Amino acid sequence: MDKLSAEQRHKNMAAIHSKDTKPEMIVRKGLWSRGFRYRLNSPKLPGHPDLVLRKYRTCIFVNGCFWHGHGVAMPPQMDNGKWIIDNSECCKIPNTNREFWVAKIRRNQQRDIEEQKRLAEMGWHCITIWECELKQSKREDTLKSLVYTLNKIWLDDHQAVVNSYPKLEEEDRNYLKAAEE
Repeated sequence: MDKLSAEQRHKNMAAIHSKDTKPEMIVRKGLWSRGFRYRLNSPKLPGHPDLVLRKYRTCIFVNGCFWHGHGVAMPPQMDNGKWIIDNSECCKIPNTNREFWVAKIRRNQQRDIEEQKRLAEMGWHCITIWECELKQSKREDTLKSLVYTLNKIWLDDHQAVVNSYPKLEEEDRNYLKAAEE
């Protein structure tokens, strides 16, 4: 049973914004302090990624666990024409108006998959960071992992082509060596 009235719940849910959220600010500050530069919410890319690092051809999405159904099985099961989704550790679906929330989370998950496919087809790497991974106890490990991944992407994309020396034939071996006269 919901402790808030329908009007209070509506106001709470309407007050949640998609930009400049606390988890997003944590990632932004963590990357900036480590020397990474980025653009915010690029309107030119599918899905308007939260952070775009052009140098790394990488888009970062900072997702809220509830809104994007973190840990919730995809695709959900159907039972008598109704979607059934089990709660996960960090995504608790409300019991009131449950069908609405299940459908909404399912649409968000499908949209996320489609947008990331489109970005991959355009040659972009996509990284998703979940809100629960930015809790105080996991935050530093998450940011270190993100930095490692970005550096790995850059090194893989900019790997130098190594040319080996040509093999010498037997007749080529009769050249003067530095120690000979």
